[in-house]
Amino acid sequence: MKLAEALIQRADLKKRIAQLEIRMAANVKVQEGDEPAEDIYGLLDEYEQLMTQLEELIIRINRTNHATPFDGGTLADAIAKRDALKAKTRALRSLHEEASVTHDRYSLKEIRLIRCVDVKQLQQRIDGLAKAYRELDTRMQGLNWTVDLL
Repeated sequence: MKLAEALIQRADLKKRIAQLEIRMAANVKVQEGDEPAEDIYGLLDEYEQLMTQLEELIIRINRTNHATPFDGGTLADAIAKRDALKAKTRALRSLHEEASVTHDRYSLKEIRLIRCVDVKQLQQRIDGLAKAYRELDTRMQGLNWTVDLL
């Protein structure tokens, strides 16, 4: 199995587990005299099986990420870098959004707010980070289809 296939399978397992958790919550209590729509113990058994599969798959994905060379480091290093780029971009976008808001004054007595940051320069930094994220992510996605899962 390729790493990319394992990542797709992991996402699918997470969705199935989330749906199962909703079904379990819906069947854990019923009104006195009623029967649950599904057997809670059967749902719990299915949940345990899916969680075991997910745990084993995540372990294999992590091993593969740590063993796969990528840009002078490992794929795990690249994942950390990509996550940092995403966090920086999100923080700067939030800052940009706040700096871009204009405050109308209705009289000269109202407090005037001034920007403390160059919005254009900030947008250029955001664009650079977003581009770096996209390029790194694209290279990682391509590699995922060539690497066998350990």
